[in-house]
Amino acid sequence: MHIAKDLVAASAAPLVLGILAEEESYGYAILKQVGERSGGRLEWTEGLLYPLLHRLERLGHIESHWRSPGGGRRRKYYRITDRGRAELVEQRRQWDAVVEALQGVWTASRSLDPTVRPALEG
Repeated sequence: MHIAKDLVAASAAPLVLGILAEEESYGYAILKQVGERSGGRLEWTEGLLYPLLHRLERLGHIESHWRSPGGGRRRKYYRITDRGRAELVEQRRQWDAVVEALQGVWTASRSLDPTVRPALEG
């Protein structure tokens, strides 16, 4: 399934903030989490993730630090801040409103049901 670029972009910040609200993480692990949580439907690239992480950090929603876990390769870890948690709550409120509106439209309009074919006009 192809997900439109605009929808991917709109959902990127709340996805990353939600993942980091659970625990701190580093870039590659965040990419894997997005793929796993979407059932493979969202396959982000580093070109999408790292500019987003930098923007979230500039906004004060996340902070980063370098760490070498277990003497291994040095990685930049990200964690959500209190400001980021407040932003995640606001993003959740907005997404709930959008989802509710979409469900109302889809429930009212059978024409959007992918299993129903529209009648051909003749």
